[in-house]
Amino acid sequence: QVQLMESGGGSVEAGGSLRVSCTASGDIFKTHCLGWFRQAPGKEREGVSSINIYRTTRYADSVKGRFTISRDNGKNTLHLEMNSLKPEDTGMYYCAAGGSDGYCYAGFLESGYKYWGQGTQVTVSS
Repeated sequence: QVQLMESGGGSVEAGGSLRVSCTASGDIFKTHCLGWFRQAPGKEREGVSSINIYRTTRYADSVKGRFTISRDNGKNTLHLEMNSLKPEDTGMYYCAAGGSDGYCYAGFLESGYKYWGQGTQVTVSS
């Protein structure tokens, strides 16, 4: 059973930085597309960033230039470095794995991601 676990969330003032991380059991990080999603209170979950096994990345327009996704396949770890945080970045952040061929063809479609973590809360105050 594949399990993903996020860590590193917390509270920060606007303009600050946080890094959230995700670890996984098994070797899926070596073979799967990985992504970060977030859900703000009262809103639908949305895609934030994705990275394929060749480290090609994609970002939502709202986070481009501020967030950086990275993966360490040897350590089964996924990171999301978040800078210049804004109150609208507040939400529960989820890591997900899908695309077992390593490509992120699904983009930010949730149906394209088979495995999900439980989430870690990020709160940005103004």
